[in-house]
Amino acid sequence: MRAPRLTRRSFFKTAAAGSVAAAAAIGVLSGCTHSGDEETSEPVVVDEDSAENIIDTFESVDLTLAEEGSWSLPLGNVLHPAEGTWIPVTTAGSSAIPMVKASALSLASGQMVEVVPEPVGKGATIVIYDVRCSDYVFAWVELDLQSRAWALYAAPFSGGALSGDAVTLWEGDADYDPAPFAVAGRVVVWQVQPSTSGTRTTESSHCYLWHLGDSEAKSVLESPGRFATAPTVSGDAVVLTPRVRADEGTFYGVTAYSLSDDLETRLDQLVMPQNVRPFRATRVGERFMVSVEASYSTGGLLGQMGTYVGTADGGFFRLNREPSELGCGHGDVVIVKSLASYFVIDLAKRQYAVLGSADRSVDYGDYPAREGECDLFVTYATVKDADTGYPATVSVRTFRL
Repeated sequence: MRAPRLTRRSFFKTAAAGSVAAAAAIGVLSGCTHSGDEETSEPVVVDEDSAENIIDTFESVDLTLAEEGSWSLPLGNVLHPAEGTWIPVTTAGSSAIPMVKASALSLASGQMVEVVPEPVGKGATIVIYDVRCSDYVFAWVELDLQSRAWALYAAPFSGGALSGDAVTLWEGDADYDPAPFAVAGRVVVWQVQPSTSGTRTTESSHCYLWHLGDSEAKSVLESPGRFATAPTVSGDAVVLTPRVRADEGTFYGVTAYSLSDDLETRLDQLVMPQNVRPFRATRVGERFMVSVEASYSTGGLLGQMGTYVGTADGGFFRLNREPSELGCGHGDVVIVKSLASYFVIDLAKRQYAVLGSADRSVDYGDYPAREGECDLFVTYATVKDADTGYPATVSVRTFRL
């Protein structure tokens, strides 16, 4: 990582951007930074018999979600989670250069539009690596496949197109992982953390926040080690999983911060048992949704493989299935992906139903394009041709919760 990025600075530089708007670099302010040394909750160790197992105690019912919309996209399109009307998409290029393009799918019309047709960075080995968007901001990471250097960009977004200049939010080298990031409204949140195979493995990780139009980003959280999960935005909450209680051992704090005051207010926290690393984490309403991908020899209930919905004070419901993608939901209804289907769980009615994958997609998987709080569930899947058995299209479906 470029050392000056860790100091106070504010400057702009123009970079050639091909058919994309010119890019400018954003300086970083220290801001009001939370750290792993602040007061944290006690680790939660729940007795294995104290949480309800959804499959055992809930009633299995027929699916009540009705498919609201569906579209077929060309092969090579991968949808990414988003909160609004537009879903960010990485699209395979029609030639080797560019290898990947950044697109967006309108859930209102089913129209797919090309947003970033080629990388801002110049070089045959630079590709668009990841994308996220809201209805106001489009952000993407570019990665040099040879050097592993990367950059995070963002630009105003409206009506399916960039509506202003792109800015460079961060740049890193192979000692740092490409930034996991999320976009909500007019805000981009991202994490900078040392790679496990680089020369900076002992350094802390940091989370930053930038508002559209600002000349500087804010440093909002420091973790004495890597975050366990990528940042997720759910309603007015940002969920982060920093290392906490570092002087006592390895503990991860699944923590919800308020987006309305730039993460200054901590809304809730669930400190996982010692050495238990959460696999995915978000929030629906005031309940955390946390998954654990392995069973630990210690840690009680939260040390066992599965997905947990609840709070430290209110207790948990457990879905005893191998976790896959991040969950989502609205009110008392949550959706959790299993390997070949989705569980649609009504916590208030104590019922669950199964939403199957798209027809002829089991071999390649059906995946959600929503996370956290949502009232319109979106899935996408690569489906096979019924006659040839070869991959044919990408099927997108929406369901109203």
